[in-house]
Amino acid sequence: MSATTAIILAAGVGSRLRPLTDRVPKCLVPIGRETILARMVRLLAAHGVSELVVAAGYLEGLVRDALRDAPLPVRFAPCPDHATTQNVVSLHRALAHVAPGRHVVKLDGDVAFDGAIVARLMASVDDAAAAVDDTAVAPEEAMKVTVAGGRVTRFGKGIDARAAAGESIGVERFAAGAVPGLAAAVARAVEAGRTDVYYEDVYNDLIGEGLVMGRVSTAPLRWCEIDDADDLAHARAAFPDA
Repeated sequence: MSATTAIILAAGVGSRLRPLTDRVPKCLVPIGRETILARMVRLLAAHGVSELVVAAGYLEGLVRDALRDAPLPVRFAPCPDHATTQNVVSLHRALAHVAPGRHVVKLDGDVAFDGAIVARLMASVDDAAAAVDDTAVAPEEAMKVTVAGGRVTRFGKGIDARAAAGESIGVERFAAGAVPGLAAAVARAVEAGRTDVYYEDVYNDLIGEGLVMGRVSTAPLRWCEIDDADDLAHARAAFPDA
């Protein structure tokens, strides 16, 4: 069985959490006894991930310091242009550090979640799989998905919430055989100047080319994307002993 690398995208400023993020990046904001990042890394190590690649930009030195004693080997993908590019660029740089033949779990660096969600993704037999909250109508501004036959057919913030099958939580898994295609598609997007798109736009390209992207429901497990003060309060209530 191939080993698994986790890619954590943690380059952004987190401006909606200011003033907390004036001095630390969003991933280092605490939600309990741990920061968002420390909790994520602990859960990944507990669920079979054997190494990390972290895309860091804003206050990168603090992220490096925080992971100095991480329970897993860590490599960094610097993103000095994080303020002027989208997350497709961060993913492109991170994928360059993944050795051939490894599965990849990609995580946004601002998500708190129950570890069992990672276990469900790791158990998927599809080429790729996305964790989807299908328990309620997704907010209009959310990254929504459409699904057919248990598989994701499209990602998009512009998808009508009434037609969506749920909200993508920002955690996906790519089997080792699908990683080269992902890396190539992301590279093509960046080289073509599409540095202002979301990585989900590239996922849509791959799905259109035949990638099988399974839908992994998060129900009834907990998760929270932490964008602003209200999200942070919700996360701290949901994970008081993070």
